[in-house]
Amino acid sequence: MKNIRVAIIVLFAILSVASAFQLPNLQFSFNFEQFFPEGDADLQVFQDFIEEFEADDNFLLIAVENKEGVFNQAFLEAFHDLTLQTRELPHVLNSQSLTKISFPVKTPFGFAPIPAIRIDAPEQYPKNREKILADDRFVYNLITEDATALVIYLQIINGIQLEDAGELMQELNGLMSKYDFEDYHYLGRPYFQKELVDMQKRELVVSAVAAGILVTFIMFLIFRKPIGIGIALVSIGVGMVLFIGFMAVTGREFSAMSALYPVLMIIVGTSDVIHIMSKYIDELRKGKKKTEALRTTIFEIGIATLLTSITTAIGFATLLSSRIGPIRDFGLNAALGVLIAYITVIFFTTALLSYFDANQLISTKSKEGFWEKIMQKSYFFTLNYKRSIAWAGILLFVISCLGISLISTNYSILKNMPVGEKITEDFQYFEKKLTGFRPMEIAVYAQGDYEANDYEVLKQVDELEQHLKKYPEIKATNSITSIYKSLHQMFHGNSSEAYRFPEEKDNFERLDRWVSKVPENNVKVLLSKDQKKARISSRVMDMGADSIKYMGNKIDHFIATKLDSSVVKFQRTGTGLIIDKNAEYVRHSLLSGLGIAILIVSFIMALLFQNLWMLLIALIPNFLPLLIAGSLLGFFGIELEAGISIVFAVIFGIAVDDTIHFLAKLKLARRKGYNLEESLQITFRETGKAICLTTVILFFGFLIMFFSIHPPSIIVGMLISVTLFSALFSDLLFIPLLTRWLLKE
Repeated sequence: MKNIRVAIIVLFAILSVASAFQLPNLQFSFNFEQFFPEGDADLQVFQDFIEEFEADDNFLLIAVENKEGVFNQAFLEAFHDLTLQTRELPHVLNSQSLTKISFPVKTPFGFAPIPAIRIDAPEQYPKNREKILADDRFVYNLITEDATALVIYLQIINGIQLEDAGELMQELNGLMSKYDFEDYHYLGRPYFQKELVDMQKRELVVSAVAAGILVTFIMFLIFRKPIGIGIALVSIGVGMVLFIGFMAVTGREFSAMSALYPVLMIIVGTSDVIHIMSKYIDELRKGKKKTEALRTTIFEIGIATLLTSITTAIGFATLLSSRIGPIRDFGLNAALGVLIAYITVIFFTTALLSYFDANQLISTKSKEGFWEKIMQKSYFFTLNYKRSIAWAGILLFVISCLGISLISTNYSILKNMPVGEKITEDFQYFEKKLTGFRPMEIAVYAQGDYEANDYEVLKQVDELEQHLKKYPEIKATNSITSIYKSLHQMFHGNSSEAYRFPEEKDNFERLDRWVSKVPENNVKVLLSKDQKKARISSRVMDMGADSIKYMGNKIDHFIATKLDSSVVKFQRTGTGLIIDKNAEYVRHSLLSGLGIAILIVSFIMALLFQNLWMLLIALIPNFLPLLIAGSLLGFFGIELEAGISIVFAVIFGIAVDDTIHFLAKLKLARRKGYNLEESLQITFRETGKAICLTTVILFFGFLIMFFSIHPPSIIVGMLISVTLFSALFSDLLFIPLLTRWLLKE
């Protein structure tokens, strides 16, 4: 026996050291493709679209401010130099800004460019300013409406990944430090990747440290003895280190929700440790020898804890039904983490405990009498107020259903941005003063014998573009028609009013002869090689997924009723549209995943209790926390989106733990010959304290998420903390009520 204990402790020590050495190999990731709903028909359209043209998020925008106005020679010279320098940045294909743009002028030899801004001619600035601000190609795209900032548009390589994004942003920050601009802002894929991964790393460290401090404090309050505190903390720490080592060795990536991993591992491990140590100490105090006390603990609590770990893992595993990669990964990783925590406690912790007596583990001054009084009062409350408890449950059910009916899925990017960080400030700046981030593409398919650059097709494209301009939320609209509009403007003295599509086909054909002189790069990103497909590119403000969907439906209605589908067909697509479709799948995957979890947990409980009434008693109290969580979303106006949807799996997985501990103890007491009321009293006294303590730990453990700067993590922490307390009250109030109604003596 002694050799086995030593071998177990040594094995876990070796695994812990090996895992610690794997920390530098942890992988972090963030890209929008992760959040694409797999198997969606629109996703296939989008993938075909970007293969034909280019990705719609392959850009990085740099807005440079000069609050006194950008038409200042010193500022323009510095800004133009920056524009030229950015072309040399790694992974940048091209750069564009107003200081590089020219208006074409017809000459006998072809086009002659006239700069939009004559930097070396300040006397022309007022005229340049008036012309630029009257041109909707430039306002909100390359210059703010109040002319206090200019924008550099960087075209970057398609699908840039984290390492390259970090290299680009590091070089760009070094370049920006060489200039004395008042302020500047970034927007784009590489910026998001670098900053949001940095946020993930910060969240991981902060949540781990905060959870560690909390657990240390709680263990001190419970055990008061250094050995007891030490065993608990070492056990929890070993489980955490083994989990991180597992993530590193298997190459599993930390994503936007990675901050939850340390909290989950620490508090789930803490729950297991408290149940095991409390039972072991109770058995020692009954006068049992350490070996016998440990055997009883493993038999009674170890099996119950195994079941709770399995049901918790199942709760997380329900997320595997999601179409969204990071959600599935989180569910699988969390499920594996729960099992790692259990294995650590059942082997490593029990091996350590076997060396110590009760008075070495916990202070004799611990307030056992206090807990006995509380649990005794709780028992008599359920006995004396059965009708009131039942009516309160019905009322809570009705209120929760009302709250659930108010749930919205109007997801916005801003609500997922880190609080108080520059990336969020930059995002808001572009939303307020420029075009925003969300790309919206419309694929154009010429029908029959038509080609996408035929007059009849482009006339329809122009009509759709004019319709899009009626929506103030849609900006930066561009298509192949812009080339013809520019040529039309050139033939009419480059006046802003002349920037329009030719109304007559004869005029169009006259301009068409000049299109061949336009640089190929300007055409190929708007028109396919076979000239059967084209694109309308735009960006839409971050007004929420449901609001954008409503606007999109209105656009689709216009297309269906006002445009000629025999000439051309249109289909909305783009990164924003695909990500927003997650809202449609979140509800479906949430319900289907929970349904599967309930069936599996029901099967496990049926095997455990072998009684239909016990199965109902076990399940009913665990629906209430789910209803309360849903109602909080509705009443507080919290949008149900991918990051928030995990809360239901977490709540169900953890809430069912206390139910199993409570009913397992009740079943054991009944087997020993006690009647129902005696069994309930014993269960309240012996198990009630443990589930109260673990709930308190869970409550404060998830409140650690308030230290997060990631809004969905804060919301998840708040929801889980509040609803897990409801799960405790549900167990302590409704299980006794249901057992008295459904179980016979």
